[in-house]
Amino acid sequence: MPFTRRKFMQNGVIAGLGTTMLSMRGHGASNEVYPAPMMPAPSFVETNGINMAVYEKGTGPAVVFCHGWPELAFSWRDQIDAVSDAGYHAIAPDQRGFGLTGGPEDPMQYDLGIFCDDLLGMMDVKGIEKAVFCGHDWGGAVVWAMAKLHPDRCLGVIGLSTAASRPSSLPPVEGSKPPLIIMSPRYYSETFQQPGYAESILETNVHKFFDFMFSRGGIWDTEAFARLPEDSDERHMDLLAMLQRENPPPGEPFISDDVMKYFTDTYTATGFTGGLNWYRAMGRIGSIMADAESRIEVPSLYIGAENDLFLPPSRADGMEDFISDLEKHTVLDSGHWIQQEQPEEVNRVIVEWLNRKIA
Repeated sequence: MPFTRRKFMQNGVIAGLGTTMLSMRGHGASNEVYPAPMMPAPSFVETNGINMAVYEKGTGPAVVFCHGWPELAFSWRDQIDAVSDAGYHAIAPDQRGFGLTGGPEDPMQYDLGIFCDDLLGMMDVKGIEKAVFCGHDWGGAVVWAMAKLHPDRCLGVIGLSTAASRPSSLPPVEGSKPPLIIMSPRYYSETFQQPGYAESILETNVHKFFDFMFSRGGIWDTEAFARLPEDSDERHMDLLAMLQRENPPPGEPFISDDVMKYFTDTYTATGFTGGLNWYRAMGRIGSIMADAESRIEVPSLYIGAENDLFLPPSRADGMEDFISDLEKHTVLDSGHWIQQEQPEEVNRVIVEWLNRKIA
């Protein structure tokens, strides 16, 4: 029973649809949303007005993995086994608007408080009182927010690439390395704001988009990036402009053909609107976090990547000022997609930390 893009965005995943039926679908057609390979079969949880697809494995303290954009629960395929084998209950949902989960059309139904409530509802259904929250990219913003908005539900926090936001009551950090990206109206999140515009470019050639994003070297190398002209699309991280070129800046792919196929098939079926809506509701973050705790008191781990242009490790400077128990680690020879580029190193750091702080 295929899900067309229209049906997907209007209705999400049909309530009560069993994983048996999902596993029986053909995996070749690009107009279907099907469960991720290399992952446990998903279950579906009704939470906060959505039907969330959840991949999980193992028993023990819960570790909830939150993906970023343009990703899926599938982005944690290499962590699910490693963490569950180490004695933990590994849980990775397709978050609101992504993959098998779907979501509403209204962009204002995609704010940081709602994302946290989605996770709380999922935990309540599964009888989980507390969890470690591990997030990358946008998922990192969610997990750090969980520690401030709902500290009573947190055993700990792991942020990959994404640093916790510094409280406004603290003075700015001095001496941090400035970012290489020039922030301007050309920056990709700014160009995502107009509904339909980014979709018209990203959905023209989904494989081209992921081939460009999920690569290493080339412009994704920090030294090469720094040498580019300051007025270039690259230095302003104007993704949409780069993708409209016949040949976007080349890089070396780091994911297999099977992995590329699942990302491409899924986003071809769903479109990009759900994930882009996360950016379109960004303006609400300030009001949502206004009354949140200023300090984080649960055990916390930040994992940065040496060649992350989007969220460089310097963004984590000064986190010690408002996090009582913080450890940091930088993964060498990795760009932004850290858990997919260097899974063995990321797994080692996560499991060692879990065993010391949570077990």
